[in-house]
Amino acid sequence: MAVLQVFMVLILNSISHEINRCSYFHHATPTFSNSRTFIMESSLKSLNLDGQFNFKDIHHAAGDFGNRYHFLPVAILYPKTVSDISSTIKHVFNMGPASELTIAARGHGHSLQGQAQAHRGIVINMESLRGKKMHVHTGELPYIDVSGGELWINILHETLKYGFAPKSWTDYLHLTVGGTLSHAGISGQAFRHGPQIDNVYELEVVTGKGEVFVCSEKQNADLFYGVLGGLGQFGIITRAKISLEPAPRKAKWIRVLYSDFYSFTKDQEHLIALEDTVDYIEGFVIINKTGFINNWRSSFNPRDPHQASQFISDGRTLYCLEMAKYFDLEDTDAMNKMDNLLSKLDCIQQTYFLSEVSYVDFLDRVHLSEKKLREKGLWDVPHPWLNLLVPRRSINDFAEEVFGKILTDNNNGPILIYPVNQLRWNNKTSLITPKEDVFYLILDFCGRTHLGVKQYLPHYGTREGWRAHFGTKWEDFARRKSTYDPLAILAPGQRIFQKAVPFHDTAHHMIQHSQDVWK
Repeated sequence: MAVLQVFMVLILNSISHEINRCSYFHHATPTFSNSRTFIMESSLKSLNLDGQFNFKDIHHAAGDFGNRYHFLPVAILYPKTVSDISSTIKHVFNMGPASELTIAARGHGHSLQGQAQAHRGIVINMESLRGKKMHVHTGELPYIDVSGGELWINILHETLKYGFAPKSWTDYLHLTVGGTLSHAGISGQAFRHGPQIDNVYELEVVTGKGEVFVCSEKQNADLFYGVLGGLGQFGIITRAKISLEPAPRKAKWIRVLYSDFYSFTKDQEHLIALEDTVDYIEGFVIINKTGFINNWRSSFNPRDPHQASQFISDGRTLYCLEMAKYFDLEDTDAMNKMDNLLSKLDCIQQTYFLSEVSYVDFLDRVHLSEKKLREKGLWDVPHPWLNLLVPRRSINDFAEEVFGKILTDNNNGPILIYPVNQLRWNNKTSLITPKEDVFYLILDFCGRTHLGVKQYLPHYGTREGWRAHFGTKWEDFARRKSTYDPLAILAPGQRIFQKAVPFHDTAHHMIQHSQDVWK
């Protein structure tokens, strides 16, 4: 059976603090008249809520991890209950299309281009819902029932108390459940378990009409699949039941280097095709960097210290295969098989580095980097970031153009690249991937050369861009918007639909109308 693979490529260009005030920063401040502001605030204050609105301390809601777009809301809602969210959305919906108010759900503020912002609208602080206790259910199909505002790092610690953990992760765990499930949630485990959206049993969702639905594969399935990977367009995720598996105690964390791209991707694809080998596979590109091997020594041990010390990286483009095998202390047989497998890789053997860490430390590894960057004042600089899903057939053309011709000098940020099996992914969700079994990740170069690439965490400035992104799924996407959020109240920061013009009932009219009102 053919294995469908897609390579995920993540490109981050860190901009230094000295030049981070350039023209691509978008600042916008609400411009309501005093009377309109008073009326709007009074109407929101009249709502009978358990939580509260804040109309003054709102500036932090106009920023995110990308730190490139800054749109001020008029208010932040700190909900205590799902009813608070429902009542607020119903209130705005009942104001009708004449009102400009929109609503954005904000988790941990890790968006890149203002997607969780609401210019002159309401931002809902989803972390305020975290007060509700998490419930772990063991049994034949174990799961955890959590708030949409809960952080994945907290879920990890809670489930480990019962000997379980979620199957699929993101690289950075200090993100909310609702945030990652609205996109996909992809990391090095996705080749085996699929993204996070494929490991959910049930959701509770508040639609753009303020209606609250419980949905799953068998109940309100259209909403369930639409919301998963739906960019927040059809509803706000307020609860989720997430699939679990028995948790290991430790991880053997390995890095090896390659000097040519073909061998690098060949070994990656070989590893993800095998059963019961590694549990995590990623990779990254190293362009003209010196001294990084010495930096690895703070966390990794070279298998042959003498050979590793002789390795020279200056002026070269190298490819690092990063993998991990989870294990318990008694799993000696599995670890021996792992060592035998790694000895057959077509890598630079003198660059074999490994480390044994706890399962928690491995999963939370990016948080350690965050702490170091915060100490240096580099966490809050702009983060131009691009995530692309590249078909297997195009990955070598991509590498030749991007790594061979465009990124030929030292790059300030990481470039991650790794394959996933699309056969493990559910194509009923709203997530858009290339039409191929294996895919990787890329730049604007792809659109110009027809490589069949799709953006992950997509961002487009035109309606043509969004229509091209969704392709044959556009009609379904537009129909769901018309059904669940007909006034386009939700997630305005995605810039897909414009508020204040009612959508028609039929999918055909909806599509025609959305073309006319697109931002």
